[in-house]
Amino acid sequence: MQTKGSGPEPTTPAPVTLHDVARAAGVSVATVSYVANGRTNVRLSDATRLRVQQALDDLGYRPNALAKNLVKGTSKFVGLVTDGVATTPFAGQIIHGAQDEAWRHGFVLLVANTDADPQVEHEAIEMMREHQVRGILYSTWYHREITVPPALDSAEMVLVNCYAPGSDARAVVPDERQGGRVATEQLLEQGHRRIAFLNTTWESPARTGRLAGYRDALAAAGVGFDPALVIDAEPNQEGGYAAYEELRRLDVTAAFCHNDRVAMGLYDALRVRGLKIPTDLAIVGFDNQEVIAAHLRPPLTTVQLPHYELGAAGVRILLGIDPVPTGSVSKLACPLVPRESVASGLAD
Repeated sequence: MQTKGSGPEPTTPAPVTLHDVARAAGVSVATVSYVANGRTNVRLSDATRLRVQQALDDLGYRPNALAKNLVKGTSKFVGLVTDGVATTPFAGQIIHGAQDEAWRHGFVLLVANTDADPQVEHEAIEMMREHQVRGILYSTWYHREITVPPALDSAEMVLVNCYAPGSDARAVVPDERQGGRVATEQLLEQGHRRIAFLNTTWESPARTGRLAGYRDALAAAGVGFDPALVIDAEPNQEGGYAAYEELRRLDVTAAFCHNDRVAMGLYDALRVRGLKIPTDLAIVGFDNQEVIAAHLRPPLTTVQLPHYELGAAGVRILLGIDPVPTGSVSKLACPLVPRESVASGLAD
């Protein structure tokens, strides 16, 4: 408590961080970490080591207890860097799965959501490497091809929900082809033969994989593939609504929709015309967005993207529990979630 006539209370100076030293020396945080922790197995010039050490001495940097433990190789952290998983309604399950699996094996998950900002991404990866995490999961909010960020060079890492052709990165992704196949099989098993596929307009593994699965299921059932039954639709509710007129002209009895939002738009188009699901049209979606699929009327049969399992599998691969060869992509099955939007397409 300050008394009358006394000056202001002295403040405790903020501790010097690796970022402070990096700025002073004009190098990366990782480089400072290597010098501060006495890492001799990293290729740095003598001039750089001297410049960093001078900055450490001038600023009075002192490693904390955590850093001392990390030097001994006792870090129990696993990193996860994502472009947007934490802010999407269903893909956040990747974090949940990774967190549960990491904890099961005695590790804590450190998460950085970058909103696809390259600078934030770079700094997040460097910070995780500074803390000598056991390894880093790099995840995207939708399944796609990527280029591995340079900051991950030489890092122990696993790609989750994405892959990098031509690199030696291990990856775990959903099996889009298998998912497209089980969706179509569900309709075929109910007797439907005129089955439309509302595919996305976005170039992606989902667009090509789900179409391939649709064709696989038709071929296995002895049903000829009709390219006219494949309709490109914007991957949202408006796309599904707009596709109905073309479906009507094609005289189909069922539709496999690229995702649940497209299916929701198709529901709207049928409802305003007084048509019933599944009597007038059977529908299968994809994604299993609970806020959509389980609450449509009737509830939507759909295929689930295995987001929780992707996160958990990523941790197991990183820790060497599930062996995946360098440069290989592990594919996880997308299970069917049957509800009430599918019925027989055969006449009584």
